[in-house]
Amino acid sequence: MKITTDTNVLISATFWTGDSYKILEIIDKKKVELILSTEIIEEYNDVINREEIIDKVSNKKLITASIVDKAINYSIIVQPKEKIDVVKEDSKDNKIIECAVEGKVDYIISQDKHLLDIKEFRGIKITTPKDFLEIFENKK
Repeated sequence: MKITTDTNVLISATFWTGDSYKILEIIDKKKVELILSTEIIEEYNDVINREEIIDKVSNKKLITASIVDKAINYSIIVQPKEKIDVVKEDSKDNKIIECAVEGKVDYIISQDKHLLDIKEFRGIKITTPKDFLEIFENKK
């Protein structure tokens, strides 16, 4: 099974040990493949290196960021060739769909309402971390 995670899932997994973190543990155990683009990785790095983020969570970041780093290192990096304009409310979210299409993934995992409202694009299901974990458990 191949997945693309939205940047917000990577951020959540960096600082908290909830559903997003559990997904990265699954990736770490190589039970699913993570497909990312350089744009998604750049956005993630931009967000976690913002001064206000570093100040708020400096101690916790040191503890949990390593699993995100490992997941990114294990991921397959794609360079989307097709520009997609399906997320009208927030065009920056299109990069997630572009990555997923290029990587031929099964699921996009996001907490972003604009993406979740689409539900499915070209056979790629768009779901929350919680719902993905349920799907994953049922497919085992």
